[in-house]
Order: sequence, then C-alpha cells, then structure tokens
Amino acid sequence: MLSRLHRVHRLLTVLLPVAACTAGIAGWWAATVVFDIPSLFLPDPVQVAQAGRAMPGYLAGQAWVTLREVMVGFALAVATGLATAALLAVWRPVERALMPPLIALNAVPKVAVAPLLILWLGFGPEPKIALVWLVCVFPILLSALAGLTSTPAELAELARSLTAGRWRTFTTIRLPYALPQVFTGLKLSIQLAVVGAVVAEVTSPNEGLGALIVTSAAQTDTPLAFAAITVLAALNVALFYMVAVGERLLLPWAKAEST
Repeated sequence: MLSRLHRVHRLLTVLLPVAACTAGIAGWWAATVVFDIPSLFLPDPVQVAQAGRAMPGYLAGQAWVTLREVMVGFALAVATGLATAALLAVWRPVERALMPPLIALNAVPKVAVAPLLILWLGFGPEPKIALVWLVCVFPILLSALAGLTSTPAELAELARSLTAGRWRTFTTIRLPYALPQVFTGLKLSIQLAVVGAVVAEVTSPNEGLGALIVTSAAQTDTPLAFAAITVLAALNVALFYMVAVGERLLLPWAKAEST
C-alpha cells in the first residue's frame, strides 16, 4: 500500500508541473486568439516554436554563451561567498568589521554597475561574469553565514566535551548543520545568476540570449525574441533543479527531516 502511494506521489510530482505548463501555454494561445493580438506584440506559441525551429543552431549557440557566463560567475560566487562566510563565522571581530561594507556593496543597484564593468573590463565575457558574481555572492554569503552561526549550543558543548579542536568542530558539526541553509542560498543565487547575465548582455548586446532578445525586438522579430525568452526560462528551470538534485543527493537526511 505504501509503495503504491509512493508511486502515485512521484507520478503527481511529474504530472502536476506538466499540467500547469500546458495550461499556461493554452491560456497564452487562447488570449492571442480571443483578443486578436498582433504577433508584433504577442506571438502565439506556434509562431514562437516556428521561430525556434528556423534557427536551432543559432539559439543553442547563444544559450551556450549565456550558460557559460552563468556557470563561471556562479562558481566564483560560490567559492568566494562560502570562504568569506567561513571567515566571518569563525572570527566575529572580522564579521563586525566587514559586514557594513559588504551590505553597502550589495545595496548598490547592479544595473547601474553594468556599464562601469564594461568600461573597466571591455566588451568580452569578463564584465558579464563579473556582474553574475556580484549578483550571486551576497545571498550565498548571507545564507552560509546564517547556517554557520546557528549551530545549537548543545552540539558545540558536546564538541568541547570531546576535546574537539576548532577546525574539527567546524568541519564535523558547524558545516554539516549549515548545509541546508547554504543550499537555500545556492538555489536563490542560481536564479539571480541568469538575471545578472541577461542584464549584462542587454547592456552590451554582442552575444548571448539577452543580446538576442534586444536585437530581435529592435528588428520587430517578436517571435524570435519570445523563442529566446523561452530558451532562457528553460535554462533557468534546469539550473534550479540541478542545484535541487545536488541538495537531495548530498543531504538526504535534510529532506527526510522536512517531510
């Protein structure tokens, strides 16, 4: 009986998102027909699919450019965010000294920084990677710091009673306890990474899906712009679930506790 319920639950986990997406596409299609919206403003799903099929290689190439920017910037943000969070969690005076400037840096609108990054780093992928890093690093740092500083006092006391050193306590107790919150920050940041890459590509529209959307809209090729947006949305969903699968594989106990 339990195995049957488990199979039904897994089937619904797949079917419900598919049904929701299908309903959304049907509603989009119905709106274009009922309100007779010109394709210049809102193409229907068939026109978008035709635009994508007309140049699949080009769309795939631009998607690869955006994906590369996202992954490199995100990886740098993970490395620097986790390292900084560990430093701030271990040495509290450093946290008190660095948190105000870090908060001030995060408060700067990233859209305003994009043109300056192009001025400093040129028109290649570097400013786009830098903007992805800027967008992602603070949520990762903040979630990791929250997890590392919320270790239950009884676990810390247990480590001290077992004469565990600071490094051993950090690696065996504080870090594993913080991982669920770390993954929360990673799932949020991977979504922001795609946004950051697109903002940078719109600012410097030479390659990538963001640049394709800008140039297609400028040429009134709205179906191609929507095809690029669709690819971008699919890429974003795939990256989010990639991180979510990694969380489930690395932290099965956290999933069990939440259920």
